[in-house]
Amino acid sequence: MASETPPVPMDQATINRVVLASFLGTMIEWYDFFLYGTAAALVFNKLFFPTVDARAGTMAAFATYAVGFFARPIGGVVFGHFGDRLGRKSMLVTTLVMMGAATFLIGLLPTYSTIGIAAPILLVCLRFVQGFGVGGEWGGAVLMAVEHSRPGRRGLNASWVQAGVAAGMLLANGVFSFISQNLSEAEFLAWGWRVPFLLGIVLLGVGLFIRVKVMETPLFVAVQTSKKPTTLPILEVIRDYPKNVLLAMGARFAENASFYIITVFVLTYATEKLGLSKPTILNAVLFGTAVQFIAIPLFGWLSDIVGRRMVYMTGTVLMAVFAWPFFLLVDTKSPVLITVAVTVGLVIHALMYAPQAAFFAELFGTRVRYSGASLGYQLASPFAGGLAPLIASALLQWSHNEAWPVAAYIAGMCVITWVSV
Repeated sequence: MASETPPVPMDQATINRVVLASFLGTMIEWYDFFLYGTAAALVFNKLFFPTVDARAGTMAAFATYAVGFFARPIGGVVFGHFGDRLGRKSMLVTTLVMMGAATFLIGLLPTYSTIGIAAPILLVCLRFVQGFGVGGEWGGAVLMAVEHSRPGRRGLNASWVQAGVAAGMLLANGVFSFISQNLSEAEFLAWGWRVPFLLGIVLLGVGLFIRVKVMETPLFVAVQTSKKPTTLPILEVIRDYPKNVLLAMGARFAENASFYIITVFVLTYATEKLGLSKPTILNAVLFGTAVQFIAIPLFGWLSDIVGRRMVYMTGTVLMAVFAWPFFLLVDTKSPVLITVAVTVGLVIHALMYAPQAAFFAELFGTRVRYSGASLGYQLASPFAGGLAPLIASALLQWSHNEAWPVAAYIAGMCVITWVSV
């Protein structure tokens, strides 16, 4: 891809509009996705799995959380197929509607006390829809930014899509934090938790207004004009780029697992094991995410200068080293030190996450780039991010509330990623 340039030079104002649309659309979709993670860590065990003890209920909630990650590769394959055949833009509109509708319906879902076992079953189904939609979203948003960009700016422009993920989490945790601090525990469990999910319908309208105005990427249009579209892009990816798909998967392990331990598992760890209040840990994640939001485009810009691999591998090594200090800082129960731990962890994570979008897109040719980038990115999600909170919870129970096995797990993921990158 390094030699591929938009056939018609794009003016900077047009590129900026495309990047902004990709950023805002991604922010909205990941707001939907992250809401579920926060709710799974804080309330879903009580609302949808009340018949089991607290630890088992938390693990059951994290298991439903993981369902979304297992749906992501399926969504990546399906939307990648149509994105390579029909275009990037139409798929982004479809995924946005799918995510917004599923999130809104979760906000309306009756709990276990109302409809019994049907409640967690419906919750799993809606989580699957969320995962299916977000599985197709990332590849399309990244390609809109990358394929409109000049080669020397792809790292920076694509990193704004990654920053949209951070912004989505910032928004999700911010809404949850605001509501939890202004309602009693009883009010929060009775109806307050629904408000962030119901707000998703408003964001859906904003996102649709933005995305329908963006033009198709010039690289895709050029390929469609000069060549017949591939019949089955996914088969072409598997035939021509099998190594790149596997390396992309491996490159995600440390990035994905560490992120969900730092932002999701830590919510349960701090509230259940350490006895801290929800606002304390939510505010720490909020502050850390705000700093990460600034760091991502800076590291994306740096990857255009020194290379994607250098920035990525630096983050991998630092994450392996920081895994143990992270839990030592959290175990102090000091709000300041917990905030430092989460913030440093997310900045290190940004070193891997910022160059990732352009890095993965550049592994595949334009004809099959949506399928290839989505497959490599999303196939790792179930095994890294999706299972990370569940594995971390099991390790904590196995070690009788000692955090060192979780730190060792993070370090092991870092070894896989370092080798892959």
